[in-house]
Amino acid sequence: ADRGYDSQPLRETLRDMGIRPLVKHRIFAPYDHAHNARIEDDLYNQRSMTETVNSSVKRSYGSAVRAREWYREFREVVLMCLVYNIKQYVTR
Repeated sequence: ADRGYDSQPLRETLRDMGIRPLVKHRIFAPYDHAHNARIEDDLYNQRSMTETVNSSVKRSYGSAVRAREWYREFREVVLMCLVYNIKQYVTR
């Protein structure tokens, strides 16, 4: 998620599930700068790598799925990622 998805209820739900969000805070108050400074750079850099892969998959294979049922949509996304990984492996 990006800053557009930033909300306190979302953060609280993630924390209740044991997940530490890596979404930077929108700047509404001075303490939001402090919250953003506490985000670990290594973890945030991993997040940016996943965003790059997601973008590449969308550009290569499209951003929409054609299936109508959720399990077929999931299968379609998994197959897209599998083909992407195979392509990356072959080109190395």
